[in-house]
Amino acid sequence: MTTHANGAGGTPVTPNSAEIDITLQELVLDSQDIAGFLTDLAVVAADRLSMPGSKVHAGVTVIRHKRPKAVASSDAEARALDELQNGFGDGPCLTALRTKSPLLVQDLAGEHRWAPYVKVARAEGVGSILAVPLDLAGDADAVLNLYSGRSDGFSAEDISTVESFARQAAGSLRLVLRITQLSEAKADLSTALQSRTIIDMAVGAVMAENRCSRETAFEILTKASSTRNIKLREVAAAVIASISGEKEIKTYFDA
Repeated sequence: MTTHANGAGGTPVTPNSAEIDITLQELVLDSQDIAGFLTDLAVVAADRLSMPGSKVHAGVTVIRHKRPKAVASSDAEARALDELQNGFGDGPCLTALRTKSPLLVQDLAGEHRWAPYVKVARAEGVGSILAVPLDLAGDADAVLNLYSGRSDGFSAEDISTVESFARQAAGSLRLVLRITQLSEAKADLSTALQSRTIIDMAVGAVMAENRCSRETAFEILTKASSTRNIKLREVAAAVIASISGEKEIKTYFDA
């Protein structure tokens, strides 16, 4: 992943919307899962804002089931700072996440909110923090956390760039979430179909052995499942294995 060249005076060249969009499309195509996409996202964000002698660290925190979790970071420093804030249960990034509004702390030395976290963050060398929420349209809540070792580490241009980046990144992340959900649904369906196949085969075997109806054979299997306190699928698989010796039953169709 390449860092954008700096302009005159060491100021980062601000990427235009089309460049950001192309970068995010590449991340969606290249990432294997949500965690991979978010890690790449954090690395790109940190690269965009870092300058020689002034490195920016980036992390992504996601709230699902009302609990914040540091899910991705550009480096170990960002992850430690995110996890530290989540441990305190409050801080600028979590506040931005809850209010769904960008939040800038230009100088931690003069910041009186979130005192326990700010004290430790300053001891870790953080001078300023920028937190920008990602609008995921109800799928989850997420925030992009940016840490600079300098006070006044983020310019007005930086903030504008990050907000634009966050808006486009949120759209890409929603797409990744949808793709992941579809993949998980397909996997769940495949598992369900395989279980159904195994159970149907076992029912047929019990019917043949006991000369009983389908309903009675199914009751025999469910009673065995309850008595042994194991899943019905496992009982069915054991029945098939005892008859044919097969331990792996595959379906003959694709979910």
